[in-house]
Amino acid sequence: MAINLQKGQRINLKKTEKTGLGEILVNLNWNARPAQKKGFLARLFGGNSGIDLDLGCLFELRDGSKGAVQALGNAFGSLSSPPFVSLDGDDRTGESAAGENLRINGNRVADIKRILVYTFIYEGIANWQEADARVTIKYPGAEDIIIKMDEYNSQKIMCGLALLENQNNETFSVEKIVQFYDGHSDLDKAFRWGLEWVAGRK
Repeated sequence: MAINLQKGQRINLKKTEKTGLGEILVNLNWNARPAQKKGFLARLFGGNSGIDLDLGCLFELRDGSKGAVQALGNAFGSLSSPPFVSLDGDDRTGESAAGENLRINGNRVADIKRILVYTFIYEGIANWQEADARVTIKYPGAEDIIIKMDEYNSQKIMCGLALLENQNNETFSVEKIVQFYDGHSDLDKAFRWGLEWVAGRK
């Protein structure tokens, strides 16, 4: 069984008395090789190129610390020390069965104020429909939470996926966002994170 979260819907993660929330896994999977287009115009506009999505998040800790965890800029984070969020690696092809994974230390929920999970197109055309991406949130003893990218009419390269917010220092609420932006700075402004952004590389 799984919970298919709807846009704007918010649910609380359930904790167990013995282990708390435990490790929260946020997995992104997508179709890196959409149906190939043919002809001169397809080549001209990149119709035969694959799609490289990157998974990442903005974080804000209770002590006021803010930042991002993502492959761009080699900001892979840490599970055992601040920000208590880590990125496993960077799937440049989208062909890994495991996709890309963010891990959140749910046992340190009291140290975390909020986390905004996002994805952006690092390489390839902005064809979200053919990318067919979806996020699965897994944690111990609970049903998976599915967040489908079921809105497609956007040429923007970045999508805010889900917002996790601290609830009484005991658990997180999860809200489906699925809203598109021109880049990191626009996403930041929309959620009033207050970071300064410069061009990065990986």
